[in-house]
Amino acid sequence: MTMQSMLQEKKMSMYRLSQISGVPRTTVIDICSGKSNIQACNAKTVMQLSRALGCTMEELMQIDNAKYDRSTGLPKDKSYLERGLPAYLQKSIAAMQASWAIVDSGGKDLHWDIYWCELNADINSAETEQEISSDQAWYLRRKYLRMEKDDNI
Repeated sequence: MTMQSMLQEKKMSMYRLSQISGVPRTTVIDICSGKSNIQACNAKTVMQLSRALGCTMEELMQIDNAKYDRSTGLPKDKSYLERGLPAYLQKSIAAMQASWAIVDSGGKDLHWDIYWCELNADINSAETEQEISSDQAWYLRRKYLRMEKDDNI
């Protein structure tokens, strides 16, 4: 069971849970979206949420943990790193995806190198201008440019 499914079962919105529990709305949204792990929350937050949901703290702590890395507490699915990207970066990603689709299907896209360079430049620019974090930048490089980070450099 997930926090989102608990809310659906109780016919409660994230906003309402925040109001009833006294837990900040952003915290509730992060937990429900998978961006934050309930195990990383302090006991007071877990207690407030469990009371508002009408369950025990233990039941709340048992919600779907398979989505999280036990060592870091971060979600295994990193797709949340693609949220809130600047429009110009989204446009470059879309162009690169289309180009990769052609190349991966065995075709030849004469503009592939242009799209790759533009996306790389846009990622670098967004990171430098602090529009995205370094974690987001490397996630995008791995996913769309198929680059790997060399930690030895």
